[in-house]
Amino acid sequence: MDLSGQLQAIKERYFQLQEQLGDPELVKDMSKFRKLNKDYKDMQPVVQAYETYTTVLGNIADSRQIIQNEKDAELKEMAREQLDQLEVEKENLEKEIRILLLPKDPEDEKDAILEIRAGTGGDEAALFAGDLYKMYQRFCDARGWQTEIININESEQGGYKEIVLEVRGENTYGILKYESGVHRVQRVPATESQGRIHTSAATVAVLPEAEEVDVQLNMNDVKVDTFRASGAGGQHVNKTESAIRLTHIPTGIVVECQEERSQMKNKDKAIKVLRTRIYEKELQAHNAKIASARKTLVSTGDRSAKIRTYNFPQGRVTDHRINLTLYNLPAILNGQINDLLEALQTAENAEKMQSL
Repeated sequence: MDLSGQLQAIKERYFQLQEQLGDPELVKDMSKFRKLNKDYKDMQPVVQAYETYTTVLGNIADSRQIIQNEKDAELKEMAREQLDQLEVEKENLEKEIRILLLPKDPEDEKDAILEIRAGTGGDEAALFAGDLYKMYQRFCDARGWQTEIININESEQGGYKEIVLEVRGENTYGILKYESGVHRVQRVPATESQGRIHTSAATVAVLPEAEEVDVQLNMNDVKVDTFRASGAGGQHVNKTESAIRLTHIPTGIVVECQEERSQMKNKDKAIKVLRTRIYEKELQAHNAKIASARKTLVSTGDRSAKIRTYNFPQGRVTDHRINLTLYNLPAILNGQINDLLEALQTAENAEKMQSL
């Protein structure tokens, strides 16, 4: 089926769904209603682009008819100029539509678990992990996403040895997944008396949050330990055993949570992360095949891969996967990472189209 035929079939299905969703009987089956409504919304941008595309094709046909039949030289010249513009518009629309038609990763729509850990570099790595946390927090705030700290392990000199967040919003995993990997910083640490530049690193992992339907977690396979919370947290710290450690015996995955004063709340959060880690483990084999073909999709699990360098002396940020360098380090650390994420999305889409 050619592009126009494919788009016409989608448009027909779109209007069928519109009619079905208008049926008051459908709301009695909320599961079916949600599925059809999601399909309808997913088709909307494709149908809108197709309608624009149809208009452009009609204008191209009109311009060609004028060029062929019109005797007025000036009108012919205007039609030729318009035709040139319309041909460019048609080509751009076809690219946009093909991207819209690319198969979507079902994980992209999930909420995300964002984990940041200090790597090599001691106290400076922990400070850099803190900088990354602030960067992502500001980015999430700007998008209207909700964030909730699940676990935090502060460094004595400032920053974090580890911080784990839940991020809720529209397509959070699909947007943040490109951030998984090793982030490297080059700068003069505050503790450096000689003014020498040091290189430190932090590891970021972005996981699609698993729902109960994704992973059936048997609590008989989970060892539950309680302990006293440590670090910042007010008077309850070190006085009550509110912190929770879960160990999934079959996989050896360990999760800790100590953010809440309530042991029950910490346990609920820890179960959510444990389910997500188990789910991620199951996805890795599938994702590894994709990652071998696409350099941009580091979200698939190779957390040892160095993906980005933040160079303070030169004020630059380099993403090594797509060889993109931007000289706006302060803005990026302030949460303005859209340019990086959009460039990675574009590169991945190009690779998907090439593979097809």
